[in-house]
Amino acid sequence: MHDVVIVGAGPVGLFLACELGLAGCSVLVLEREPDPRSPWKADPLGMRGLSAASVEAFYRRGMLHPLLKASGVDDYPGADEPAPPRGAGHFAGMMLDPAKVDVAALPFRLPSPALEGVMTNLEAVEAVLSERAFTLGVEVRRGVTVSAIAQDDEIVVARAGEHEYAARWLVGCDGGRSAVRGLAGFDFVGTEPQLTGYLVLATIADPEKLRPGFNLTPTGMYLRTPAEGYIGMLDFDGGAFDRSQRPTREHLQAVLRHISGTDVTLSDVHLASSFTDRAMQPTTYRQGRVLLAGDAAHIHSPLGAQGLNLGLGDAMNLGWKLAATVHGYAPDGLLDTYTRERHPIGAWVLDWTRAQAAAMKPDPHAQAIQGVVRDLIGTRDGTTYVFEKVSGSSIRYDLGSEQPLVGRNAPDLRLADGTRLGDLMRDGRGVALDFSTDRRLHGPAMGWESRMQYAAGPARNDLGLGAALVRPDGVVAWAGDRDPDRESFERAAGQWFGSPEISATEF
Repeated sequence: MHDVVIVGAGPVGLFLACELGLAGCSVLVLEREPDPRSPWKADPLGMRGLSAASVEAFYRRGMLHPLLKASGVDDYPGADEPAPPRGAGHFAGMMLDPAKVDVAALPFRLPSPALEGVMTNLEAVEAVLSERAFTLGVEVRRGVTVSAIAQDDEIVVARAGEHEYAARWLVGCDGGRSAVRGLAGFDFVGTEPQLTGYLVLATIADPEKLRPGFNLTPTGMYLRTPAEGYIGMLDFDGGAFDRSQRPTREHLQAVLRHISGTDVTLSDVHLASSFTDRAMQPTTYRQGRVLLAGDAAHIHSPLGAQGLNLGLGDAMNLGWKLAATVHGYAPDGLLDTYTRERHPIGAWVLDWTRAQAAAMKPDPHAQAIQGVVRDLIGTRDGTTYVFEKVSGSSIRYDLGSEQPLVGRNAPDLRLADGTRLGDLMRDGRGVALDFSTDRRLHGPAMGWESRMQYAAGPARNDLGLGAALVRPDGVVAWAGDRDPDRESFERAAGQWFGSPEISATEF
């Protein structure tokens, strides 16, 4: 019997498997598709944008350079000094000017090798994660379709054909049409679609008739990318044409002509799929011993490119908490904080995509909204606001502290000897940082070292802190000023690490 069975070997399932494997859990991943290769994962159809927060997750686990190499990125800037990003994304097809991002206004931003997002593809992400999972002893079985789930107070069993797979916990990372979500009885609530979207790889007889980039028109939106023949379209038909129907060449050409207002001709269609802006989410991410992450926990339109990043955030948040539960040192209620922290982030992404769909609708009301939004994102404050949202730098969990850094993703604090926080987090443990030179944290010789590590010494930029406690997912659990409070530190250590008997005797 495994500690954890993960259903779904996409980026979210594999990242979660790596987190659990890093923590010493036995993990089995079940994947329906027999072959990991697919044209939908390679460029251009598999192209994805990783936010700065997602890139930082790869950096903190020592996977950033393999990811950049697999993605064909050879000019990633890194960062010795914070600088405006090279790309800032868009809102509802309205592009942001990266030069207008006010870097100084971004919260607690310090130089880091992971200050920017990365353009990659699913094939590269899965290749890097699969290799890491293999080195950590994670077992992946392909061509396995889960058809039933049963659980009691001790174990959960997934059935696939004649086989049963038992574990202490099961996590559904099996996409927007998650079998796990339905089999385990999660409710799924939200809003119905307004549009049908299409991704198409085609031979275009007269490509000069289509303008490059995002094009909002009186009848919808189309996107023509630099990749030859790759087109995205949004048709506001109420979601009438969805994945239950095969998009033919004739249908796709008719939709493109309707939206673009041209007589463009698709002479051949190589690959095509459809989607909607249906936005739904379970009320909880846990039912007994079954949990959900990634698209299994939230579906929405791809507007704003938030889906993959949202799922990777789920995996980073859940991994260490589930591992602590498996090993028996999780404090009471730790696993329940997964839903409490991640569900609001998922709900925000659903609203973010709803807002974009509403602004792109081809009617006078939406077009009036577009004018307002264009004015706002034309300002420095407006651009910075949107960038802060899409980059992940605005995320803050409510951990019950008024200290402004607590609950946020920790900046890449750097000790005087050059050691970065990111370097300290590669083994998946939390970190206790002590920037003083005249006191030390003390603990027993055995026990808490397996859950967090201690790093002491002055920092190149300590942001006015005297000490900080950083969770394994990089979130600041506690922060103290120049004269930190010993009791609050010990309370935070117990809250997040199961009373590891660490003390701050000199505070």
